[in-house]
Amino acid sequence: MRRTGLRLRITLLVVAYMLLLSLAVVYHGNVVNERAEKLVWSSLLQSELDHYLRRRAEDPDYHWRDTEDVALYDGPDSVVPAAVARLRPGLHDEVRVNGGRRVVLVRDVDGRRLILTLDITEFEERERHLTTLMVGSALGGLALSGLLIAWGLGRLVKPLADLARDIAALRPDRGGQRVTVGRRASSELVVISDAVNDYLARNERFVERERAFIDSSSHELRTPIAVIAGASELALGQEGAPPTVRNQLSRILRTARGVEQLISLLLVLAKDPQRLAQVSDHFRLDHLLPEIVDDHRHLCADKDLELRVAPLPACELLAPLAIVQAAVGNLLRNAIENSDRGTISIALQPAGVVVIEDPGHGMSPEEISAVYARVARGGGGRDGGGIGLDLIARLCEHLGWTLGIEPRSPRGTRVTLDFGSALAAG
Repeated sequence: MRRTGLRLRITLLVVAYMLLLSLAVVYHGNVVNERAEKLVWSSLLQSELDHYLRRRAEDPDYHWRDTEDVALYDGPDSVVPAAVARLRPGLHDEVRVNGGRRVVLVRDVDGRRLILTLDITEFEERERHLTTLMVGSALGGLALSGLLIAWGLGRLVKPLADLARDIAALRPDRGGQRVTVGRRASSELVVISDAVNDYLARNERFVERERAFIDSSSHELRTPIAVIAGASELALGQEGAPPTVRNQLSRILRTARGVEQLISLLLVLAKDPQRLAQVSDHFRLDHLLPEIVDDHRHLCADKDLELRVAPLPACELLAPLAIVQAAVGNLLRNAIENSDRGTISIALQPAGVVVIEDPGHGMSPEEISAVYARVARGGGGRDGGGIGLDLIARLCEHLGWTLGIEPRSPRGTRVTLDFGSALAAG
């Protein structure tokens, strides 16, 4: 969603306030003007009619003479316009008569009706022009005020905009980054910049400690595991060891290799994906898959299972080799552990998608949802060497790969591991 800037929001708010204020002033000004007009028209016409009545009282032969603007209708011989004849006693404003506008005063005196009219057509035209001029001036002033407000707010919020731009330009893979504010910045912006710089400094120290820990752990954890695995291999090479001892040594060796693999996965999760790109390997996935399948065939020895590899198209990846081996190997191990008989098929699609289909017990929708929710999936028969689907899902998300799990009909599970983001450029 596109967001508007602070300057535009404040400008629109102020302009809207000024517009409402202008409308309120125009409305109340119009109300006051109309009332003032009625008072003027009433005073003028009442005085004219009173003057006419006094003259008639003094001189019964006095006759009113209409002017260009003022007309009097007195007596039955007067031809009163239809729009005026139906008016009640009182003052009536803006009555249309013969295409013009008039103010009409109606008064009943001694049983006869007197009607005095004043033509205000020219006055109304001038008033309309004046109103148009006032509205235009108000709109022009409003537009000019909006531009001045926008310009002023632009200068006012520029330090804040610069600070926001500097913060947006920060990159997590760069050290020594800081944000600065100019001399015109307010005290609040200084507090914000100081807080951001303090956070950056603390984050750099934390990242350095994390990198030092990961680097040291990578050596300190792998060394004893390598010693255990090496000693187990040497012991297995000695002749004359009892079968029970050899079984235990084999279990120790498998567990050591599994722990070594688990450490590698955990260290990958602890590293930034951009740093992992620097230590990635270039290899053929179609050559690697048969090797992984051969390494896991011994797990099918006590089961009526067959591992079938479909024809593999050429596919080159640029990714950590050991991590790809661990991810695919553990998916294959899970398929074997959860199947008793039938065929487990391993296929590779040209877009770098590994597909493993097993005829096993299958996974319920709740279990699949639990994996996607990164809740560890419990299960038996792993012999200490397997890695949960939850960890593989986290690993895929971390590296930009996609893990998909769906049940098969009537039973079994179909797992897809999409390495599309790691495809080597052709």
